[in-house]
Amino acid sequence: MRKSDVPQDIGPKDVEEIAYALDESGRYVKVQSIGWMPKNVANEQAWEVIEGELDEQLRLIRAGKRSPLAYHMTKNLMTVGLLASYMNLPRWRIKRHLKPGPFGKLPVDILQRYADLFEIPVSRLKETPPADSGHYEE
Repeated sequence: MRKSDVPQDIGPKDVEEIAYALDESGRYVKVQSIGWMPKNVANEQAWEVIEGELDEQLRLIRAGKRSPLAYHMTKNLMTVGLLASYMNLPRWRIKRHLKPGPFGKLPVDILQRYADLFEIPVSRLKETPPADSGHYEE
């Protein structure tokens, strides 16, 4: 694609990205792009699904059926398998930590490992966003 052909369709989130395109000399150069409409629409739909999953996790946490770990795992787009891999723990332990009782009894060192992975303080790992404030903004 030529530099002049790089899509500049304004997307719903107005996120800029780098695209590579050919300049007038035929060399690849970095070009700022504010998006391509089909990609913007697909990304917006994907984020709507993720927001729905976060809302469901919050509902389950508030109902006492999930630990706050489920929210943070979902927010970071992780599966049980991926989180287990990053934490170097078996999947069954991650699944157990998703239950409120076992999560509440976790030792500080395990909580700290989770917090480090999610790049949040342990206090934030143990809490759920308030109902009236929506999701945490990072």
